[in-house]
Amino acid sequence: MNILWDFDGTLFDTYPALVEGFVNLSQKDLDRSEVLTWLKIDSKTAFKHYGISEEQRIEYQKLHNHYSKLYSRPFDHLEDALAAGKNNIIVTHRDKESTIYLLEKFHLATYFKEIVSVEEQGFTRKPHRSSYEYVLKSHHIDLVVGDRDLDLIPARELQIKTVAFQNRNIEADFHIDSYADFITMVLNQL
Repeated sequence: MNILWDFDGTLFDTYPALVEGFVNLSQKDLDRSEVLTWLKIDSKTAFKHYGISEEQRIEYQKLHNHYSKLYSRPFDHLEDALAAGKNNIIVTHRDKESTIYLLEKFHLATYFKEIVSVEEQGFTRKPHRSSYEYVLKSHHIDLVVGDRDLDLIPARELQIKTVAFQNRNIEADFHIDSYADFITMVLNQL
């Protein structure tokens, strides 16, 4: 089983760090739960909603990567889900250095065959499918796991089965709220 994973909000609970980075960037006292709602759609939409220029994206990435190193943790039972996959690949908007840092910090790096950092490697941001097509040149992918629609849109376009993690409001072949259910509710159903 070859599985393509999103990172933020899918493998690791990075939303507290993403929210802190966003609030810090805005230099305003924003309602954190409202910020989270917008970020769960996507950062482009959140930037637009709060009137933050796209030119500040690099600063935002620096901030949320800084907070991620302090606060982010893998979701419970993730290691069991990763161990069940033959080849695991990450496609993320996060930079490769901070992705590797977090994987190594929690001893998960050995589970991954490849990490694709979308912008760093010159791909258009998800939901554009160019980064997924790049992965498909080297690996057959059986399943894509993500927490936002923008993670699953390219998979649906490429006719790959999808899993929505902790988000029942998006279209997917499977929906799970915990990786404790990943093997029974997803892998055993394929």
